[in-house]
Amino acid sequence: MASIPPQSPPPPSGKPPIPPPPYGQPYAGQQPYMGDPRHYWRYQREQQRAAWRAQKQMLRSQRRFYRAPSIAGPFVLIAVGVVALLLVTGRLASAQFWAWYGHWWPVLLIGLGLVALAEWAIDLRRGMPTGRRFGGYVGLVILLLILGATATGFEHFWGPLQAQFGDNNDDFFSNFGQAQHDHDMEAVEATVPATAQIEIQNPRGDISVAVGDANQVSVLSHATVFGGTDDEANKIFAAQKPHLTVSGSAVVIKMEGPGNLRSNLTITVPRSATVNINNGHGDVTVAGISGNVDAVVEHGDFQATSVGGHVVARLASKGNFSAHDVSGDVTAQGVGDDVTISDIRGKLLLDGEYAGDIHLERVNGEIHFHSSRTDMELARLPGDLSMDLDSLHATQMVGPIRLVTRSKDIELSQVYGQSYVEDSDGRVELDLAGSYPVEVKNNKGDIEIAVPAGANLQVNGRTHNGDIVSDFPLTISGDDNKTITGAIGKGGPQLTLTNENADLRLRKGSSAPPAPPPVSAAPPPNAPAIPNAPLPPGVPRLKASKGQSAVSITQ
Repeated sequence: MASIPPQSPPPPSGKPPIPPPPYGQPYAGQQPYMGDPRHYWRYQREQQRAAWRAQKQMLRSQRRFYRAPSIAGPFVLIAVGVVALLLVTGRLASAQFWAWYGHWWPVLLIGLGLVALAEWAIDLRRGMPTGRRFGGYVGLVILLLILGATATGFEHFWGPLQAQFGDNNDDFFSNFGQAQHDHDMEAVEATVPATAQIEIQNPRGDISVAVGDANQVSVLSHATVFGGTDDEANKIFAAQKPHLTVSGSAVVIKMEGPGNLRSNLTITVPRSATVNINNGHGDVTVAGISGNVDAVVEHGDFQATSVGGHVVARLASKGNFSAHDVSGDVTAQGVGDDVTISDIRGKLLLDGEYAGDIHLERVNGEIHFHSSRTDMELARLPGDLSMDLDSLHATQMVGPIRLVTRSKDIELSQVYGQSYVEDSDGRVELDLAGSYPVEVKNNKGDIEIAVPAGANLQVNGRTHNGDIVSDFPLTISGDDNKTITGAIGKGGPQLTLTNENADLRLRKGSSAPPAPPPVSAAPPPNAPAIPNAPLPPGVPRLKASKGQSAVSITQ
């Protein structure tokens, strides 16, 4: 029979069994240890290491037990879910959201830092450990930061590249190298009421709306298909044509087709019609109608000329906006490039981000401009105004005027009325047209005020780390903090100047002509009454004060 190897003695009571080492047992029963001493010391080291690992695991478990979870993770998930829901349901335009996110994504870091700071303060006040468990949402935050940086780079590099190819850049890139087929479709016509409400939908292609001679709607379509053979293109042309539906005064013009079909629509409508346009890829042009115009332009330019009603346009992807000779109010919202506006007899509201040049001429009503960098309000603009990313120049502005911006050189001449100007990292120069209350604040940029002959003002100015120069006999005092006080002429409205780290200068200016009178906004004879302009989302009506009408101000 095979011999049975001797078994190890049972472990002492209350201790876990320890497997025998591969080099043999260090003890032999109750006899004194007779083995190799190296085996004994090796056994001792392994026992010490096992005890150290157990203690380390216990401390780690205790630390995890006392660390409270952070509330930042749920907030991030809720925000992501709300934005995703708005995008999926179409409540939020994807192009506009990514443009906004690419500009403001650093706010996410600020918000998370504030949450962590608040949790630290609360834990310190309660006497609890300050450690927090951030869970698995750290990876989500990193992903959002990467998306923000990508969106920023996309806006900076793709925008200029996209502009090189005009409004057809989507077709250029998606259909590169494919054959192009063109076809002029037969006109679609219908008789409609003179005051018809016309809705136009076109996913791809330009839309041009003009006035016809009668109460009739006519639709001409020039279709373009990329790719395929001539027979395949002809089948698409035969199956696709504008759908014109008339139901009382409601008229719907709709164009549908595959993704490689582009339809440029030329539409004539009655002069008194109201037009609502929803265009995907392409430019929109409206001219000659006396009703209202409301347009959504996702990728392309918008132009309205000789419109008797109100004009509202929402731009989603850096299109150009222009409006000329409009009797009603003009509103533009979204993400745009160049803006050109002239001869507006109603109010003007520009709300959004515009990367190009802005040029305004002869706006008879109030002007409200709002962006992430500039807020501007004035009563009317008889002259002209030009603004880009680095400068703002205007002539003949009628107040009250409020202008708050940064990193712009401001030059305003023939300023009529009460004015408030605030800037930083830029020069401010005002050429006053009379004795009006004026306040100017600037930081790291000079202030220069030209006072016309015969003006009566009370001056109160100061600068820190700058000099003061005056053409008038006023009191200048101070060293690092200089002040200038006194009266020009007989004294009168306050001229308040505040500057930091730059100079102040008061000089004698030339006499300005009287402010041009407002242009009559009365509609031409026999023209239909213009209804109230529709307000875009997020633009509330403020309650009118006594003796004044309601004013629309962006928030």
